[in-house]
Amino acid sequence: MNAGVIITIAVALVFDYTNGFHDAANSIATVVSTRVLSPRLAVIWAATFNFIAFAVFGTAVAKAIAGDVVKPGVLTVGVIFAGLIGAVGWNLVTFLMGLPTSSSHALVGGMAGAAVARGGWSDLIPSGLHKIGIFIILSPLIGMALGVILSSSIAWIFHKVRNVERLNRGFRVGQLISAATFSLGHGGNDAQKTMGIIFALLVSAGTVKSGAEIPMWVVLAAHTAIGLGTLSGGWRIVKTMGSKITRLQPVGGFAAESAAAATLFFASANGIPVSTTHTINGAIVGVGTSRRMSAVRWAVAGQVVWAWVLTIPGAFVIAFACEALVTALS
Repeated sequence: MNAGVIITIAVALVFDYTNGFHDAANSIATVVSTRVLSPRLAVIWAATFNFIAFAVFGTAVAKAIAGDVVKPGVLTVGVIFAGLIGAVGWNLVTFLMGLPTSSSHALVGGMAGAAVARGGWSDLIPSGLHKIGIFIILSPLIGMALGVILSSSIAWIFHKVRNVERLNRGFRVGQLISAATFSLGHGGNDAQKTMGIIFALLVSAGTVKSGAEIPMWVVLAAHTAIGLGTLSGGWRIVKTMGSKITRLQPVGGFAAESAAAATLFFASANGIPVSTTHTINGAIVGVGTSRRMSAVRWAVAGQVVWAWVLTIPGAFVIAFACEALVTALS
């Protein structure tokens, strides 16, 4: 491998790392806000399951990212590098603002922006982008619906329990399981996106054939990077997701994490790259609305939605500018 490929792989793993600390809130916000685990133990718990997800899920999402967004022939080392810069840049901007945006869609926006800057709009794959666009809308709605259903079902099953504190103590154990399951889903879906980019890079460089399996070192490197990123935390976003949108108790945390985990497991099994951020936020809103509409701070939820809307175009612009600059200087 030449120096350019090695540097771009390093940037891809940096993106995966920023995905981990940016999206750490997805895995730990509810379990921290309900005080089931301390922040330190929560990130260790989440990072562990982020890493071992490689043994649970395949590589269907990775192959979708590698071949469904931009035409494979366009994915040169320079385009991939610029796309990653766009995704990392957007992650850092929204992290500093404390906004839980989607690293997945930042990656899609970045790759699309770099490809358009290099060869024009015809280099994009409309069918793949259409599928991703549909699930931008569906993933939070599915998470929200399942959050409402699970939260309401739990309330109905345990409606005769008068000691709420005792009920919450019981669900503290359940939330450990639901947080672990969600972290598995997070690692399984999000780490694969970096695998897909590195695989496309290796194909472009002629290191592997397009129909080959993704090398195990790529799988392990991607899961290690996202796990280490999760270990570094992401406390600004944890605060937004864990307490600003709605107040959660262990019962609600269990329902939100379980709803989001079910959505992610379905998406990963079907090779659909979805946003773990959108999914858990939708589930948290669903749990809040199952109690009452006023339990959700809709102004904060609105800010989060606007951040979602701007993610793909924001990363697109950064990557477009980066690729245009590289082309002008070369």
